[in-house]
Amino acid sequence: MDIKQYMQQLGQQARQAGRAISKAETSQKNRALLSIAEVIAAGSADLVIENQKDLQAAKDNGMDAASLDRLQLTPARIEAMIEGLKQVAALPDPVGEISGLSYRPSGIQVGQMRVPLGVIGIIYESRPNVTIDAAALCLKAGNACILRGGSESIHSNRAIAACIAQGLAAADLPQQAVQVVETTDRAAVGELITLKEFVDVIVPRGGKSLIERISAEATIPVIKHLDGICHVYIDAKADIKKRSPLLSMLKPTVMVFVTQWKLYWFQKQLQDKFYRFWLKNTVKRLLN
Repeated sequence: MDIKQYMQQLGQQARQAGRAISKAETSQKNRALLSIAEVIAAGSADLVIENQKDLQAAKDNGMDAASLDRLQLTPARIEAMIEGLKQVAALPDPVGEISGLSYRPSGIQVGQMRVPLGVIGIIYESRPNVTIDAAALCLKAGNACILRGGSESIHSNRAIAACIAQGLAAADLPQQAVQVVETTDRAAVGELITLKEFVDVIVPRGGKSLIERISAEATIPVIKHLDGICHVYIDAKADIKKRSPLLSMLKPTVMVFVTQWKLYWFQKQLQDKFYRFWLKNTVKRLLN
């Protein structure tokens, strides 16, 4: 089976599964999410083994330290994945929520109802824990999804996909509601973003070059970000130590965040104190 046929098959399966997931009761979706969490907890050792394959291949290919960190599934990150699933399960179900009801002059009552989008294609890089985040949010909102992670995390994503499939089956939901593209061929991305018959929206998550490519080539609506700049203003009276978790996200110190503070504004009297803190923080992180 060539890439075009493979992606067509994924699309067909996703569309069929999407019809079932869109009608699923809240309790059934929550049961799936909690079952996935249980499967991941039980199989965490296997996830680490598969992740080590990705890490070794990445090291052999000369991947930099910051990217390796993003790729790694540590026990803490696996626990965060499990906790994230539980948190999404605890959220209110958005499907069917009605808002903005008002009466028109004719006497007709008009409002807005939230409904699933259908099938969502999500394309992302490196971090395998995004696979769980994306799947959980899509499931809760009644959407099927096709997930295309980075080729560097293929073993990790396949292992996570197997956990998701078990959790869906335990809740009597179609396993094809969440499908991970299991090929590293870049042509799969081109096929995914043109599957108009089966995919309703594309969500790219990654660097500027990825977003630009998807935006230029997709024949499906794209929900995207591209350029942005985040500002933080620090008053002279601010307690630097209390704000340290926020300040530690300053871009030069940590390269693993997708969203980082790009620019700091602070009163002149704080300048020396800020730079002393930043330098100390940077040195400490580099040593660690």
